[in-house]
Amino acid sequence: MLKPGSLDITDVAVDKPLRDEVLVRTLGSGLCHSDLHVIDGDYGAAGLDAPGGMLFGHEASGLVEAVGEDVTYVRPGDHVVTFPLQYCGHCEYCLRGRPTLCTDSPGARSASAPPRLTRQGRPVFQFNNLGGFAEQMLVHEHALVKIDPEYPMDRAAIIGCGVATGFGGVVNTAAVRAGSAVAVIGLGGVGLAAVQTASLVGAGQIIAVDTEPAKLDLALELGASHRVDASSADPVGEVLELSGGGVDYSFEAIGLRTTVEQSVRMLRRAGIATVLGIAVGQRIELDGGLFVHERRLQGSLMGSCRPRTDLPRIVELDLAGRLDLRRFIDRRIALEEINDGYDAMRRRRIAGRRVITFSQ
Repeated sequence: MLKPGSLDITDVAVDKPLRDEVLVRTLGSGLCHSDLHVIDGDYGAAGLDAPGGMLFGHEASGLVEAVGEDVTYVRPGDHVVTFPLQYCGHCEYCLRGRPTLCTDSPGARSASAPPRLTRQGRPVFQFNNLGGFAEQMLVHEHALVKIDPEYPMDRAAIIGCGVATGFGGVVNTAAVRAGSAVAVIGLGGVGLAAVQTASLVGAGQIIAVDTEPAKLDLALELGASHRVDASSADPVGEVLELSGGGVDYSFEAIGLRTTVEQSVRMLRRAGIATVLGIAVGQRIELDGGLFVHERRLQGSLMGSCRPRTDLPRIVELDLAGRLDLRRFIDRRIALEEINDGYDAMRRRRIAGRRVITFSQ
């Protein structure tokens, strides 16, 4: 629940699943900057004025406990991960294979239906229609992806947002080619996923850019070939020098005006800069001459993922040893440590993700 800058732990009543809903027992939930931006007031969000407050958490793993009568995709006992963007399956974008751009999301209950969650009889809003910082989640079936039951649920918890965004940004949005030069700016969960995926697809050079030595060291262990400490050098100049004139692909994984601009300025001719971070409200200014030689700047929403195919693929790659998501987990914590975890994130003391683990 929401207080200015912090979260309260409280009891919430959970309704029974309606026809297209699934009740999930939460086993793991990752701490992500998207929640923190709203908690700290950096961005607004629908539901902040809900009478019972807002329940955060949007990348989680769990075990299906009950399903509505129309649900056919999962059944009790299935292992699942959440996906923050729920798709309808029938709008123009869904039919074109772009479910993250769905214009008719079915994620929330209708206004005429009883609330899924209540606190002291008052409706509670679920962030991204999920609410993964709770022992149970009641969600639309399209918020879930079924995964291999052998896969560890702490690692599964971080797939649905951070890993999916970095992985999909490289594979889907930018379609990085083998042998190309890549730069990744910002080495949180999203950036580290982009680094490791770029290595997976055979990028010839991967330059990791950040201001934290621990994150730069981890990026080298996960596949980066070079590191640039942006706190002590001009990252654009360093990348241009290391790459011999610019990279083919750059990925901005922070969401700041300065780093978005840098991501374009470090491109070679015909290079592509992809913004994975959330840059809402940022005014980007670039010299128009940069685009004369076909440089491109593009966005990526959740890595342009098709959740029911891309997320199981990530699991398979990790189980096969081609990805190493175990290294992404900075620490496993109890729910009671959530505010300490976010405070560490504010102070940039986390390399990767902290994951709340719930009792099984």
